[in-house]
Amino acid sequence: MKQLYRALPIFLSIGLFGCGNSPTQESVSTASTPATESKDSFVSKLPDNAPVFKVATTGVTPPFSFQDDYGNMQGIDIDAIRAIGETQGFKVEFYKEPWVNLFDTVESGSRDMALAGISYKPERDAKYGLSDSYFFNPAAIMYKNSDLKIQSLDDIKGLKVGGMEGGKSIGQVIDAGGYSELISDRTPFLLYEKLVQGQVDVIVNDSIIWRYVDKNHPESKVTIVPYESESDPAAQQVVLMAKGNTKLIAKVNEGIAKLKQEGKFKEIEERWLGEDTSAESTATDTTTKQLN
Repeated sequence: MKQLYRALPIFLSIGLFGCGNSPTQESVSTASTPATESKDSFVSKLPDNAPVFKVATTGVTPPFSFQDDYGNMQGIDIDAIRAIGETQGFKVEFYKEPWVNLFDTVESGSRDMALAGISYKPERDAKYGLSDSYFFNPAAIMYKNSDLKIQSLDDIKGLKVGGMEGGKSIGQVIDAGGYSELISDRTPFLLYEKLVQGQVDVIVNDSIIWRYVDKNHPESKVTIVPYESESDPAAQQVVLMAKGNTKLIAKVNEGIAKLKQEGKFKEIEERWLGEDTSAESTATDTTTKQLN
């Protein structure tokens, strides 16, 4: 298991959504400044006087947002908002925030947007300005024993199940019932480790998380089964903005619509996750439900 610790060390020190070690609001990277001596190759094509929006993100939640060895922000959400900005004429500046602070910084106006694998929830929609969905990110089951032939939560009866503490998926497992034992953990990696070591039969979390882990560990030969459909709002990933910031919400939604037509989000997804080979996958960029 030593190779696992080398490949995904960040999963060991943080939970999926939560929990940077410091609440310091530090500007990590800007789209207007080319990186030097860095892995970050992004350089904005926009003029120097283009507007710049402040984006809050955790920086510790791969593959959504995390920092490379040089401190540059990387990940699906980073690429997505940069692409939206390029097509809509604005640059973005990233600020590392703990998950618990993301929403308050947007509500207070100190940050213009937040992205960190944020899913749609009715209570969020009532309080904040949520964009249309830019990624379909259903909850999913991962298992290793090919004899199980799992298709949905109905098939976990009698099995040992692992899930994230306080996560959406573990609540869904509890509602489904029938499992022999339910084990929770703080990070996706620790859940994955338990699966590989045979301590649990299946683990549940976001499909994007499992696909990212699987891409980095193809030797484990796991099966990933999404169990939420595109018609489920909770499976949609959104940009969070202030409720009254209608101009920015409209600008972001317009950019999302353009990029979906161009297939840009599919390109970003494949860059970080590879092609989606998960069982029963129905993810697309062009038919994802519009939430607003």
